[in-house]
Amino acid sequence: MAKEYIEERDGNFYVAGTRISLDSIVHAFRRGESPETICQNFELLRLEEVYGAIAYYLGNQADIDSYMIRQNDKWAEGRRNAEPLAANLRDRLMRARDELHTTRLS
Repeated sequence: MAKEYIEERDGNFYVAGTRISLDSIVHAFRRGESPETICQNFELLRLEEVYGAIAYYLGNQADIDSYMIRQNDKWAEGRRNAEPLAANLRDRLMRARDELHTTRLS
């Protein structure tokens, strides 16, 4: 019996049973990250699921590449139409991100 690793919800692709997008896995794979590294970066995923997501992408590469181009276009449109953050909020968010990053590296 074949196992389904990817599911489509509301026009988007996700690792089955998670909120982790296929986009995230594909971007990491395209950057040259190994399935083991991707698995470490997405602690909720099992290595089997990462391999399943990559296999799904490779088996449907033309369709997923087209989907990802459309997704990028949507993000770009959203950025163009977004209201800029207030300077103090942006600074607080940047400090929080830096603190989180520093904590993770420790």
